[in-house]
This record gives sequence, C-alpha cells and structure tokens, in this order.
Amino acid sequence: MALHTEPQANKHLHFPVRLRRKQLAPKEIYHNRVLKGALIASVTVALSLYGGMLGYHFICHLGWVDSLLNASMILTGMGPVDPMTNDAAKIFASAYAIFSGVTFLTSIAVLLSPVIHRAMHRFHIDDTEE
Repeated sequence: MALHTEPQANKHLHFPVRLRRKQLAPKEIYHNRVLKGALIASVTVALSLYGGMLGYHFICHLGWVDSLLNASMILTGMGPVDPMTNDAAKIFASAYAIFSGVTFLTSIAVLLSPVIHRAMHRFHIDDTEE
C-alpha cells in the first residue's frame, strides 16, 4: 500500500486535485514543503525589507541604519520611527506601509499553509475512515 500517490488531474480544473481519501504525504515530502514555504517567506520578507530600506534612504533621505530601522518597524506592523518631512517621503511611507501589511500577512500564510493543510487533511482522513 503506497502512502502517497501523485495528484490526479481533473478534466474540469486546470490544476491537480487530490482525492479526499488519500493518505498523508510522507514526512520527508511534508518537511520539504515546510522548508520551501519558509524559504519563499524569508526571501519575500528580505526583498521587502531591502526595498523599504532603499526607499527610506533615497526618498526620505535617512541614513542606512535609520532606513533599516524604519523599514523593519513598518514591515512588522510596529509603525514608523522617524517623522517624514516632505510629501514624497509621506507618500512612500504610506505606500510601503500598505505593501508591508499585505506582504507580511501573505508571508505568514505561505509559511503556515503546509502545516495547516496537513492538520486539516489529517482530521479529514480521521473522519472518513470511521
């Protein structure tokens, strides 16, 4: 009995769909999915932080350390540290704050999706086997 088989294509959908009663993927595949999600989330956050640093440095005329501090605080939802002195800086800070909120939440979703998917799949298997 195979523990995991490849997803089967559904002729009405354009992506693979698993049948409801399939077994859980082996731990090796699960761990690879978790690592892949962590890598994607980490790269996304790092690139977002770098973009924020560039914006704060060149648009808001802050030093590199202050740019890092402000970008980090905005990206994690804490709020800005330094006051923005011109309109371009205020517009950048607003746009970066909105972008950061969406990016941070999306990164958390990507990071946790394999864990949540496995938990939901495990509960579904337990319900259908009875």
